[in-house]
Amino acid sequence: MKPAFSALRVFDDAKALARAGADLLLERARASSGRFVVALSGGSTPKPLYEMLAQQPIRDAMPWDRVHWVMGDERFVDIADPASNYGMACAAFLSHVPAPTANQHPVPYDGLTPEEGAAQYEKVLQRLYGGDTLQAGRPLLDLNLLGMGDDGHTASLIPGQPVLEERRHWVAAVEHGRSEPRVTLTYPALESSRLTVFLVAGEGKRAMLDQVLSGGSHVPAARLRPEGELLWFVDRAAAGRWAG
Repeated sequence: MKPAFSALRVFDDAKALARAGADLLLERARASSGRFVVALSGGSTPKPLYEMLAQQPIRDAMPWDRVHWVMGDERFVDIADPASNYGMACAAFLSHVPAPTANQHPVPYDGLTPEEGAAQYEKVLQRLYGGDTLQAGRPLLDLNLLGMGDDGHTASLIPGQPVLEERRHWVAAVEHGRSEPRVTLTYPALESSRLTVFLVAGEGKRAMLDQVLSGGSHVPAARLRPEGELLWFVDRAAAGRWAG
């Protein structure tokens, strides 16, 4: 079956999905020239992919000096907190590979409010981009890894929250809708990407994935329209009828 928009790849299990995602990241990074900016997702689904980045042969083949790592969203907690997305990425791969510290861009936290953290992170991304206005044909992100919750949220674009209508700022605080405040890239920043890959695994995501791939859904993940290519990497448990 063909999704209403984008392209779909179905894998036998979450491990095969992670391997394909890691291989794709390596392929695109090596094929690029100059700086390559990757937005990382949190949650359990991308963790095996991240761990594969720290293993051979990918570890020695990745052009670490050219790759920059930014956060698609973050729980507004200390990096040492087990809930930190950046902390998870560090434990999974960043602390085990020769990724320059200057190329790692966590969300500022110490002594800040979520709104202040979001404002400072927007400035970080603008410096990385080299401007404060996103331009068509010059994406902020080269590869954007995203997940999707069973409620259809992606990054921290949470159903019913005002952040869904934010089109001026690249980064916003999300103080409600979850147990902890969050900082997230907004639609304009997430959509400014050459390649966006949704990683979706597990039977618990099947119903929502079916809604989104069928078209007509208005959940946050379904509203994303990236400038570049959009792929869905899903395992058979999540794919359901789309696996045929």
